[in-house]
Amino acid sequence: MIAGFNVIVDNLDYLLWGRAAAGEPGGVLLSLLMAAGAAILALPCGIALACAAWRYPGPGRKALFLWAELIRGIPLIFVIFWMWYLLPLMTGGDLPGALTVTLALAWFTAASVMHSVLAGLNALPAGQYEAALTQGFSTRQTLWRVLLPQVMRNILPSLVGIFISLLKDTSLAFIVNVPELTTVAGQVNNRVQIYPAAIFIFTGVVYYLLCCSLEQLAKRWRLTRPAL
Repeated sequence: MIAGFNVIVDNLDYLLWGRAAAGEPGGVLLSLLMAAGAAILALPCGIALACAAWRYPGPGRKALFLWAELIRGIPLIFVIFWMWYLLPLMTGGDLPGALTVTLALAWFTAASVMHSVLAGLNALPAGQYEAALTQGFSTRQTLWRVLLPQVMRNILPSLVGIFISLLKDTSLAFIVNVPELTTVAGQVNNRVQIYPAAIFIFTGVVYYLLCCSLEQLAKRWRLTRPAL
């Protein structure tokens, strides 16, 4: 057990941030960067799509639902493969692996965000929208100033769950050899070839601590926000 702990200590820098000093972040650092980048892209895109589906019922909403169900019904690993092979064909050049996976995660997550935000909008009393219009607000102003602030607070637990899943899903980047935490843990295990249990238990504990930290931050933020 002590020797297994020593394996972790000896490779801790590589597991935490890879070769960041050489301009190649990896490990925990790269996992967090990809998760943050995907969240930054997915949140506004999901909100915008939900607002469009709420504002324009009919064929537009059905098309968005079809897109979201298609994305959510396909394993994320296939979305990553599609992005990995299709983006170079579309852009005419190779993209960094971490960027490709981040875009795949954002595309996949935006569908879940859309469903959560739309459910939050539909749960609000219809009278709020009508009252805002009678006060002279436009539809866009009503959405951004009246409805969405309430929705985002109400669906915060759902969004936290989505982004916790997003953080864990960064581990799928190992299939295209992006050096995030799971990949570098596998590299350390292949190089050392002893104590694989210690290495992967450490990896699981790190994911657990990251996810718990995100949940606690969300709870603190919710408690410090004034009630609407």
